Amino acid sequence: MPGCELPVGTCPDMCPAAERAQREKERRLHRFEVAPECRGDRPRADPQRAVKEYSRPAAGKARPPPSQLRPPSVLLATVRYLAGQVAERTDASRAEVASFVADRLRAVRLDLALQGAGDAEAAVVLETALAVLLAVVARLGPDAARGPADPVLLQAQVQEGFGSLRRCYAQGAGPHPRQAAFQGLFLLYNLGSVEALHEVLQLPAALRACPALRTALAVDSAFREGNTARLFRLLRSLPYLQSCAVRCHVGRARRGALARLARALSTPKGQTLPLGFIVHLLALDGAEEARDLCQAHGLPLDGQERVVFLRGRYTEEGLPPAGTCGVLVGSKLGGRTLEEVVMAEEEDEGVDRPKSPA
Repeated sequence: MPGCELPVGTCPDMCPAAERAQREKERRLHRFEVAPECRGDRPRADPQRAVKEYSRPAAGKARPPPSQLRPPSVLLATVRYLAGQVAERTDASRAEVASFVADRLRAVRLDLALQGAGDAEAAVVLETALAVLLAVVARLGPDAARGPADPVLLQAQVQEGFGSLRRCYAQGAGPHPRQAAFQGLFLLYNLGSVEALHEVLQLPAALRACPALRTALAVDSAFREGNTARLFRLLRSLPYLQSCAVRCHVGRARRGALARLARALSTPKGQTLPLGFIVHLLALDGAEEARDLCQAHGLPLDGQERVVFLRGRYTEEGLPPAGTCGVLVGSKLGGRTLEEVVMAEEEDEGVDRPKSPA
């Protein structure tokens, strides 16, 4: 807050010792935080695994002391731990992972807001945290059982992450080497939003001229215009994090494209199209996904390889299926881990980063 001197955190751990002891006593440790050798009735916190949980600040309550706040370097190491050691877990559902990571990243943003970190180092923490959150949310998939992960809450937390980061950009002169990329991610996540487009268009011309932001503006334009071929050609070319940001709009874009084809091609006797054409046009993961998409919209099949556009048959019920998005999202990892993608030099555009804790 202007005119208010904020402390700098001094807690060296991902979770303050006092919180670890309290949650251990109250048996509120998440299983991801329990020491491997303590799986009985009295689980103990592992200092190398426990991560500070989010706790809403109470009105009138004193600010936490510096010893309870993690400095930016520890916050960045915490985000990196979540990306490398939690997001990649195979012994838990993606919903459980997303719920845990989203809560701990929310606590990261709160710690940052309660201390006097510099704008540049705060931006690096917020950027990295947002990148991890976008990835774990995109990995959930549209049809998987969500379990503990609330899609509405996760969406709100992504927007909260964008809000914190964009306020950080606005408050300081930088430098912020990744600002263009993250302003582009903001537009891609809010594809089709008049408000988001307006905010991006208010950015300085030099920033809007950066390739990452120009690409995001091109994707938004193709989405608004209903230019299916151009939209999916652009989506195929997006890097991994940008693909994660736009994933939530893929189902709606495919439904719109299929509706336009139905209006253009449907006849009383029916016209057919090869499913291979649908697969290529909409960047689907194969003929089976194309068949499922067509049948979900009432379009009959002619054998296993062609879809029939019959007048009056196209329907829309419920939310559009987004599919697995292997081509548009998953394949772009290219064998890298999430930590490697988030911390990669080519995506950080030269930002210096501390190494992971040993």
